[in-house]
Amino acid sequence: MSAPFKLLIVDDEPLAHQVLLHHLAVHEDMEVAGRCYSAAEAMAALATDPIDLLLLDIQLPVLTGLQMLKLLAKPPQVILVTAYADYALDGFALDVTDYLLKPLSGERLALALDKVRRRAGLPVPVAVPAAALGNEQIVLKVDRELRRFDLETICCFEGYGNYVKVWQGERMTLVSATLKAISEQTAGYGFVQVHKSFLVNPRQVQSLDSQMLRLSNQQQIRIGEAFKEQARRIFTPR
Repeated sequence: MSAPFKLLIVDDEPLAHQVLLHHLAVHEDMEVAGRCYSAAEAMAALATDPIDLLLLDIQLPVLTGLQMLKLLAKPPQVILVTAYADYALDGFALDVTDYLLKPLSGERLALALDKVRRRAGLPVPVAVPAAALGNEQIVLKVDRELRRFDLETICCFEGYGNYVKVWQGERMTLVSATLKAISEQTAGYGFVQVHKSFLVNPRQVQSLDSQMLRLSNQQQIRIGEAFKEQARRIFTPR
């Protein structure tokens, strides 16, 4: 068995520590190596102990979590855990692994930890089924504002240069992002890339053959040669 992944919890609220400890208890490969209540404490801990993952709040006394990250020469993986959706783009610009909103659910944390494991090249204990999508959300930039999208309602993401078309039924919203960035953000939710330009929601797939799949909005997508095995493995006809 490989060494446990060492975590550092950084939050100024004691209750937030307890919630995280409760949800982390079921993840045997994760070890809480320390708990801090300020950015200064966290930076001191990082200077002395090897840490693989920060569970980091944004609103901290003196230095914010984002300000702290900018000061770290080689930060470990980071999951931001915050009550504010407004900083999602800033967080992902700093290459955080995931961005979780409070109140935190155990299911959502589990998905984020799977993304951490994949990024670190570690085995994922249990594959996340498409049914785990639930009512989780993604925060994306539309024009000059941030907007939340319910992942369950999204049929697919379509790459469009430096933009992405978000298809919810027949409604299309153009967001400022790349398909690669969205693929990384949704890696734990069951979304699957079936073409270099398309990332689809398995729950919205109505039919599939060796060449094409059809979504619930009647959109038809050709399966790319490089993605056929992946599509066959995930979209098994019932």
